[in-house]
Amino acid sequence: MAMKQAATPVLRALASPGSSTLTRHLHASPGSNTIVGVFYKGNEYAALNPNFVGCAENALGIRDWLESKGHKYIVTDDKEGPNCELEKHIPDADVLISTPFHPAYVTAERIKKAKKLKLLLTAGIGSDHIDLKAAAEAGLTVAEVTGSNVVSVAEDELMRILILLRNFVPGYNQVVTGDWNVAAVAYRAYDLEGKTVGTVGAGRIGRLLLQRLKPFNCNLLYHDRVKIDPELEKETGAKFEEDLDAMLPKCDVLVVNVPLSEKTRGMFDKDKIAKMKKGVYIVNNARGALFDAQAVVDASASGHIAGYGGDVWNQQPAPKDHPWRYMPNHAMTPHFSGTTIDGQLRYAAGVKDMLDRFFKGEEFPAQNYIVKDGELAPQYR
Repeated sequence: MAMKQAATPVLRALASPGSSTLTRHLHASPGSNTIVGVFYKGNEYAALNPNFVGCAENALGIRDWLESKGHKYIVTDDKEGPNCELEKHIPDADVLISTPFHPAYVTAERIKKAKKLKLLLTAGIGSDHIDLKAAAEAGLTVAEVTGSNVVSVAEDELMRILILLRNFVPGYNQVVTGDWNVAAVAYRAYDLEGKTVGTVGAGRIGRLLLQRLKPFNCNLLYHDRVKIDPELEKETGAKFEEDLDAMLPKCDVLVVNVPLSEKTRGMFDKDKIAKMKKGVYIVNNARGALFDAQAVVDASASGHIAGYGGDVWNQQPAPKDHPWRYMPNHAMTPHFSGTTIDGQLRYAAGVKDMLDRFFKGEEFPAQNYIVKDGELAPQYR
């Protein structure tokens, strides 16, 4: 779809033969636009770092810029329930900015209410909190800041591998509680060197992880739809495993780096976990819904999973009674791996760039599109 067109609020049918999908033109309406942003609350921490732009109070650092151009910028952290602030403002929104770290679940019902909505932007990467099929059918464009926090997440994955293998959390808890029992930590603490580490998914994050694992002298495996670049394979020594089921029992550590889609939701169920090596360590910073939550709890209790770590949960914020909070030998945290200060500055800049292009009627970088012209990006099909 050509982006440089005169602004118009009307819908048009897609040009593809037989398509019934309508596309809302991806450019700003004349004059003022309403941009709604949903971010996590910074509270007392919002003022402690001028670069802490990812919180609701600092709103990606773009408020002055938007308002200087005559646009209305509404920001909230209130996203749940029929009477939340998001529900109040979504009918008037031209653009909705959301984030994986405090996801505003953009359901088909919300999309129906958003009659003026043209653009859904994800501040970060991972747009599965949006009903992408409903967005495509409504003619909306969905885009994210591809690559903005891949370094942040890859570094966090490496950290969690070491935390799990070294049995760090129990040792830390001893110090906090005034205890001192070396044996209680050391009996299940291991080196990373010589272990077989496999990543399910070798996209931007998976490739960065393989590069960072190389100096640890691990045996590296990866499973993906396609092989990585031969030069990177040679650089990292990573071996391609076409058959996931064949790779699973080989791995001492399994890292998951696949997007959440209809095909991947729940892919690691009881049967899949049973195929993993007994005593496997799992790191999942991708999406919580990739795993059957109870299957993880049961396998952790039995010792089949020696440790499970990550920062993603099937519902965010995670309920207080979520079973992953209480299972043994875990290294779970709130979802923050991709919202480091450096990551925030990158995805804030990316959002501003796409908004500027939107106002000017220009194309986004091709890799940023998740839904365009009624079509989903390949990773979500």
